[in-house]
Amino acid sequence: MLWLHFLDGFFTLLHLAVIGFNLLGWIWKATRKGHFYMVSATAFSWFVLGYWFGVGYCPITDWQWEVKNKLGEHDLPNSFIKYMVDKILGVDSSVALIDTSTAVCFALAVLLSVYLNFFRKK
Repeated sequence: MLWLHFLDGFFTLLHLAVIGFNLLGWIWKATRKGHFYMVSATAFSWFVLGYWFGVGYCPITDWQWEVKNKLGEHDLPNSFIKYMVDKILGVDSSVALIDTSTAVCFALAVLLSVYLNFFRKK
C-alpha cells in the first residue's frame, strides 16, 4: 500500500513538471528546443494516441488513475488538471471550462515554441 502512495505522489509530481514545462519551457533560451520536443510529444499523445484512446489522452493520467483506483479512488475525471482544480478549490469545476482553458494555454505555448525555435531571428 505504501508503494501505491509513493507512485501516486510520483505521478502527481511528474504531471506537474510536464504541465509546468509545457506552459513555461519556451521562456528560457536553454530549454526552448527541449520545450518544442515536449509539446510535440504532448500533442502526439493528445491527438495521435487520442485517435484510439480519446482526444486528450495522457498515459501518465492513465497510469495514475490505475494507482488511484487501487487506493480506493473511483469516478475520476478524464483530466488530471480538472482533478487538481477540483481538489485544490474544493469544487466540481466545469469540464468544458477546464478543457478549453487547457487547450488555449497549450496552443499559446506551442505557438510561442514554434516562433522562438524556428522564426525568431537569432
